[in-house]
Amino acid sequence: MSTYICSRRRVQIYYHYIYISKLFLIKFSEISFTAANRLYTYIYQMKIVLIGYMGSGKSSVGKSLAHALDYSFVDLDHAIETSDDRTVATIFASRGEIYFRKKEATVLKEILATENNLVLATGGGTPCYGAVMQSLNENPAVHTIYLKVSLEVLTNRLFQERAQRPLIAHLETKALLNDFIRKHLFERSYYYSQAKTVIDVSTLSVEAATEAIVATLY
Repeated sequence: MSTYICSRRRVQIYYHYIYISKLFLIKFSEISFTAANRLYTYIYQMKIVLIGYMGSGKSSVGKSLAHALDYSFVDLDHAIETSDDRTVATIFASRGEIYFRKKEATVLKEILATENNLVLATGGGTPCYGAVMQSLNENPAVHTIYLKVSLEVLTNRLFQERAQRPLIAHLETKALLNDFIRKHLFERSYYYSQAKTVIDVSTLSVEAATEAIVATLY
């Protein structure tokens, strides 16, 4: 029998009520009841906030991670749209960015105050305005994770999606898009790099990225 315990959903660790996510590989002989209990408590009280540039996979990885940890998943942009009863693009067009950022900060604060066992995918600019990033990192219940993706991968990925993204829909060539993203990353990397965990997911599948995140949590 293998000394490692791993299952599709949760595995039983030491006693029947100590459960860990399917993605953990834990050596049974090296974990005590106290350690397992502490690990369980840590995992099931976290609010994981994913940050990163658009196209970095925050939503797809976030959903996968939430499933693996048996957490709820929230997309901040979708939450804003529900709260304002308008799409993000419409909010930007009709009320402007200042209004949007104020609304974004308010909805973010409400979600973190009311939701538990949460994976939250933020917008690309969320941590770059006001004191949002500082506030996130000072919250002991929040674990910020930056999904870092290379400029080349972002350019190739977003070029195929630009029609659905108002911010870049007007960029007709990869060269123009590449230059746009490069400038944005230069401006935003200061904030992104403040995340408690930074994971380069440029070459990782959603499943591999999920496993990499879970490994850092353990």
